[in-house]
Amino acid sequence: MAEYVKKYNPDRHADWNYGGSKWKLSRSKIDFYFECPRCFYLDNVLGTKRPGFPSFNLNIAVDELFKKEFDIHRSAGTKHPIIEKYNLDAVPFQHEQMDNWRDPFVGITHLHQPTELMVSGGVDDIWVTPENKLIIVDYKSTSKDGKIEALGDSPWEMQYTRQLGVYRWLLEQNGFEVEETGYLVYANADKDQPSFNNTLVFETTLVPVKTDVDWIEPTLLEIKKCLDQKDLPAVGGKCEYCPYREAAGRKLQAIHFASKK
Repeated sequence: MAEYVKKYNPDRHADWNYGGSKWKLSRSKIDFYFECPRCFYLDNVLGTKRPGFPSFNLNIAVDELFKKEFDIHRSAGTKHPIIEKYNLDAVPFQHEQMDNWRDPFVGITHLHQPTELMVSGGVDDIWVTPENKLIIVDYKSTSKDGKIEALGDSPWEMQYTRQLGVYRWLLEQNGFEVEETGYLVYANADKDQPSFNNTLVFETTLVPVKTDVDWIEPTLLEIKKCLDQKDLPAVGGKCEYCPYREAAGRKLQAIHFASKK
């Protein structure tokens, strides 16, 4: 049987573009806007997304195993060992919508009335305190030197802070009280083991993340303006795709015009 090869589709169905019946402004799309407004516009308005790349299957596997672990304690109403270790007074949150909230294609949703944008985000986990305040939690896995105890100021880590902020905002818009501090359950694979032996050894830490939601309202207004404009938005300051498209386009055009002479 021949191997199936998924071909790149440069023209998404209109239902999934801005204005279509299935389009939502996901948490990842908000970060996409921060990265490059022009690529964001090309994707969401014109329906041509960036070429994809292979999934991080090891990270996905760690996420799934974390979810299974925490669901055991969710059902029992008990603390996971990592919660005990860091002396947090909380347990995994039980709610009838939890499966939908964790589904990236459904997620927590809120219709932002000033822009009429349906904002969504799929959480990894939510914990709850005895005072019924929710705690946003996300699972992360990597392999870095040293113990991971705090976030730095890299673009990825700033994205994580925005990510938890969007989840907090969505839950607050749905009527929940949410703690300002969220957490990353961070699994860090040890590369210094003597051999692989079919086993990865992880050190799991709980990294506090102070969330901020004040930036979300003005950002949604900016995004709405970007989506509705007719001219091309600005290129993101660190975008690698836009310079590539421009350079490739010029060189291909030069060859095309030269061949016509």
